Amino acid sequence: MKNYELKMLDEDDHIFVKTLSNLGVPRSVATTIAYLINVDEASSQKIEISTGLKQPEVSLAIRFMSKQSWINVRTEKKPGKGRPMKVYSLMVQLDEIISYYEDKIYKESQATISAIQKLKMVSKNMSIILSS
Repeated sequence: MKNYELKMLDEDDHIFVKTLSNLGVPRSVATTIAYLINVDEASSQKIEISTGLKQPEVSLAIRFMSKQSWINVRTEKKPGKGRPMKVYSLMVQLDEIISYYEDKIYKESQATISAIQKLKMVSKNMSIILSS
């Protein structure tokens, strides 16, 4: 049996995950970000064990983070036979990730405000037509 030292998420990390989730970040992505902030690098298996996420959840989170260019992926050959293992690390600062969601929420709220203003204009025009 091999001995591994795994870091687990603490109470502050869970608060961080919950806060990100409240902003619309998928829980798997928020949890993976919280874990990768605390370690230099980790395999998907270590992420699964340490966070309690299932393999498909980790894969989806890693795929999303890769599309955003937030993580670095390197391949590590295992001793003996078998597939090489992928090792992930954050390559951006947490501030950049937070700014991404800040901009996203700002754009969504601007679109909502614009739609409401358009509804007000249309409803005024409709009331003018109905009163004629």
